Amino acid sequence: MMRMTRPAAVFRFALCLVVFCGLAARLDSAYAQHGPLKPGQAVKGWNILSASQEDDLAVIAAARKYGINHLQLSHDLVHNLREMKDEKRRGQVSQLIDKAHAAGITEVVLWDHCLYGLDYYPKQFRTGPGGTLDLDNPEFWSWLKQDYRTMLGLVPAADGLVLTFIETGGRAERQFSKRLKTNEEKLAAVVNAVCDVVIKERQKAIYARTFAYTKTEYADIVKALALIEHPEMRLMMKETPHDFFLTHPDDFFAGQIARTTIMEFDAAGEFNGQGLIANTWPEYILRRGRNLLRRNHVAGYVARTDRYGRTRIIGRPSEINLWALKRGFEDRDITAEQVYDEFIADRYGPGAVTGVKRAFKNAYDIVTCTLYTLATNIANHSRLDYDPYASSYARHVSGKWLDPPIAFVGHGIGREFHYWRDVVAHLAPPALKSPGSARWDEVPGLTETGWIRPEEEMNQQFLSYILTEKDYGVRLAQDSLEAIEQARGSLRPDDYTDLQHYFARTLLTARLHRMTAGAYFGGRVYARGGAYQTPELAATIRECLKGLKETAEAIKNYPVKPFPGQWNWVVDADQALKYHDQVADTLH
Repeated sequence: MMRMTRPAAVFRFALCLVVFCGLAARLDSAYAQHGPLKPGQAVKGWNILSASQEDDLAVIAAARKYGINHLQLSHDLVHNLREMKDEKRRGQVSQLIDKAHAAGITEVVLWDHCLYGLDYYPKQFRTGPGGTLDLDNPEFWSWLKQDYRTMLGLVPAADGLVLTFIETGGRAERQFSKRLKTNEEKLAAVVNAVCDVVIKERQKAIYARTFAYTKTEYADIVKALALIEHPEMRLMMKETPHDFFLTHPDDFFAGQIARTTIMEFDAAGEFNGQGLIANTWPEYILRRGRNLLRRNHVAGYVARTDRYGRTRIIGRPSEINLWALKRGFEDRDITAEQVYDEFIADRYGPGAVTGVKRAFKNAYDIVTCTLYTLATNIANHSRLDYDPYASSYARHVSGKWLDPPIAFVGHGIGREFHYWRDVVAHLAPPALKSPGSARWDEVPGLTETGWIRPEEEMNQQFLSYILTEKDYGVRLAQDSLEAIEQARGSLRPDDYTDLQHYFARTLLTARLHRMTAGAYFGGRVYARGGAYQTPELAATIRECLKGLKETAEAIKNYPVKPFPGQWNWVVDADQALKYHDQVADTLH
């Protein structure tokens, strides 16, 4: 072996050192680029709600393909910044922050709600009437700011916060103050205090998250935002005025405030199946996106990627919603057909496009026939829960945000319905139509119109509308399952199995709702007695009860249970059986 001379060895060592240092510098530079996004920089974001490490890492790994530069960690990871005082949760969140930065995501922010529940704050500050906080006490504000310094210090790699300042544990507008005389002044005081620390002292980002249950609450928010002293604070607004319902209009408030705003989209279907059943609708995503993302002051979007547990949509059919949002943001002229073709060809192969697209394209109508009834959602966060979930009949009704409150329902029916006089008046059970029973205070003046009366109004005509719509959804679900069967030869075996289960669950869900709705609403008509108790109606109810029981058993015995999340698909079978027993009693 030839021995290297000392000068040559020194040169070789120096060369290796230069190469190593250059590589390290490049890696350090790439990692050091994280931090708050620059003013004017478009935001392309995702939000992870789940605390499942495996699924969270899968989402982060997919972010580069989508050009994601903004990531939110929320809900089961961190709903309130105070949770970072727990060492285990802090460790998981810190690891995800580091992984996201290493994957090239520039800005990682954590969710927070301020104020917290009042018992969080020292007793010496809770001296207002009824134990409320005394917002006139300067020591409270000093304590609050120091608490935020402490909490931010626990997660120094986080690049900022998403701050919800309404509908929090300790609602600011309900606290005591002689100095702050209005709701908006109290709300703004809280936001300004947090911004003083997060933005001014720590040079991190804040996205103030806004939504409301009523138009009055929206007015308070607008006034409060006008009092925020930090122009760097950005806004985050939902795609809809309140919650993520497919029948809600686009958020009318977005883009009206002269602050940089990002739009919050739910690609994971909180109220719409949570990825356990068919939730593949590029047309819907593109329609909302084209309106909202072109408005003044709107600088981008953030999309939810799961609904707790193992419900991430990355790597699953509903991922097409994220692809539609990405492509629609990049190209204003892209069509839903192009989105279908691109996503399916890339995910399942070019040969599978025709069959899989046919199955996917039915999803919107399947869900709006199944989890919705006559254009209103009556499933409790996707769960089968017609009664006694009061929010379905007031708080969540899309007519609350429409003027006039009219919906056109296709689905084999083909007619307009007045949300209150037609839909809610007939669908809502009497117990949920009395004042104080279903948040009617959020629809002021409605009970005085005479549209909503406390008596039972369910009848044979509206039962026929319901059954027509549910049957329409079942037929579409059958068509989707047949399309996957026909595409089997073009699919990889694992992909075929995954899609077959996906649409089989969808069909079982549609059947379960069809039979349960027929039994439940039919039973309410029958219970009115007298002329309502026709032999034809009794036969319809018995047929539905039989089908309900058979479908519930099929769900309980289904060999491959879906990944768990907030909505437990199998539990719907037990809920349906409760309705079975309840309705069966009315026939005896």
